Amino acid sequence: MTYSYTQISQYLTCPRKYRHRYLDGWQERDTRAAMLFGRAFERAVAALFRREDPAAVLFEQWTPCKEMGLSYSGNDTWDRMLQQGIQLLERLAQDGRVRIPQPSTHQQIQFTRRVKSGNSFVAYVDAIGELDGTPCVLEWKTTSARYPDEPEGISALDPQLVCYSWMTGMDEVAQVVFVRKRLVEVQYLRATITEEQRHEFATLVDDTVRRIESGLFLPHSGIRFPQNPCTTCPFIGLCLDKRELVEAALVRKPGVDLGLFDELVY
Repeated sequence: MTYSYTQISQYLTCPRKYRHRYLDGWQERDTRAAMLFGRAFERAVAALFRREDPAAVLFEQWTPCKEMGLSYSGNDTWDRMLQQGIQLLERLAQDGRVRIPQPSTHQQIQFTRRVKSGNSFVAYVDAIGELDGTPCVLEWKTTSARYPDEPEGISALDPQLVCYSWMTGMDEVAQVVFVRKRLVEVQYLRATITEEQRHEFATLVDDTVRRIESGLFLPHSGIRFPQNPCTTCPFIGLCLDKRELVEAALVRKPGVDLGLFDELVY
């Protein structure tokens, strides 16, 4: 079996959620505008470094979402997000702080390695390039709010960046954060991952895979003020046996036994 950072992260968040998604075949409906915009925007960023027209690529990728009845947050609209995206692409190009010397081969790179169980672990890195002349792993992020940048180097605590460092063997990592707000901003957050962090992450992966393969999928219920992760989890309808919530938020992967869904019929 092949594992990824997302799988490990979801299991650690809630093993029952992992089972719903990866074993029972449920997946969230693509109705969040921010999520789909992020995918379109990353393709536009890749086009920028290939010396193509990034604004044209963003428009092409974002246009099919216009009539999809997406869920927008705050004051977001399709047009406003497109405008912000173009402004962010222009800001990135004007800053000139990021370079990808080999854009055709050093973007969306797949890395694979074996874990102790004999299974594979796979990661897709957004890019390998340079930030301010320093070679590093690059991760693109789109958000409506700034990422914390104090204390300096706080990004070194981001587990996904630690994962990328472990997979690539590179110490230097960076998040390029595209902030969609009234006045758009691009943040450049660089950090150094230590060998100890990489070793700890490898141990975490091995331990999590062992628990997954032992069939332990106990729920981590999250209804307790002030942290209530269950209320925003797309799989809450399965845990509460609420068919209407399931139909609103989830779809079943083709070819997966639908017997579990039948259990939700009253």
